[in-house]
Amino acid sequence: MKSFKDKIRECRGKLGLSQKELAERSGIGYRTITSYESGQRFPQPAQLYKLAKALGVSTDYLRDDSIEDPAYGLDRMEYVEEMRQKSGYKESLDLDQMLKQNQALFAGGSISEAAKDAYFQAVMKAYLECKEAANQTYGRRQTAAGEESHDNRSHR
Repeated sequence: MKSFKDKIRECRGKLGLSQKELAERSGIGYRTITSYESGQRFPQPAQLYKLAKALGVSTDYLRDDSIEDPAYGLDRMEYVEEMRQKSGYKESLDLDQMLKQNQALFAGGSISEAAKDAYFQAVMKAYLECKEAANQTYGRRQTAAGEESHDNRSHR
């Protein structure tokens, strides 16, 4: 099992990149890269995504010490990041979990990457539409003073 810092060092080495070059390629500061490699810090989701993209590996691989395949989760990574940017971190975790659970549908079969991408895109779109409908129905509402508040009505 490799740690986050070891995976970064190894991937960077395989690509023949210095820490400075990885910083430039990822858009993350040089000092931040050195702190990741020394084990002093762990990136927030946006930086983890940038780092994974620059190294050509998945965020799952970097995040989870038990994952040994750098490509594990690459097929979901773009959708999860798009969800994080559109709706936030919690929603991206929800989508990632859904996509992981649905990935069993593709196990052992021969489905094209285009078909798998279309499926992931449809799941993400349906999830976003359901979240929007829920927000409109049960989400925030304006108070008489014009402030947002959570709607705590009981729903039966």
